Amino acid sequence: MSEHEWVTNFAGSVTVCDSEGIVLEMNAAAGRVFAADGGRDLIGKNLLDCHPDPARGTLERLMDTQATNVYTIEKNGIKKLIYQAPWYRESKYMGFIELSLEIPADMPHFIRD
Repeated sequence: MSEHEWVTNFAGSVTVCDSEGIVLEMNAAAGRVFAADGGRDLIGKNLLDCHPDPARGTLERLMDTQATNVYTIEKNGIKKLIYQAPWYRESKYMGFIELSLEIPADMPHFIRD
């Protein structure tokens, strides 16, 4: 298995951009999620161009501050966890990763000590 082969068919959507917002990688699920916007043809394009305000402003702020952004959404009856976080190479900020994972409407929650 190659270094990144596991992510290709991972059920969650994985999108990776560089520090300027240029999409570097998308797995198959991300290609399907963003099919109406071009799918995997978005690789090489700036993700900021795909987001109108206020989402664009939020992304610019996250990229400037290298902050993590985590939230849930519901669209067409499907709930998702969105996790956007910076990635680094040898301690140098390289860009952002977005994970989008479908979550069940009645997901169990456990508190562990």
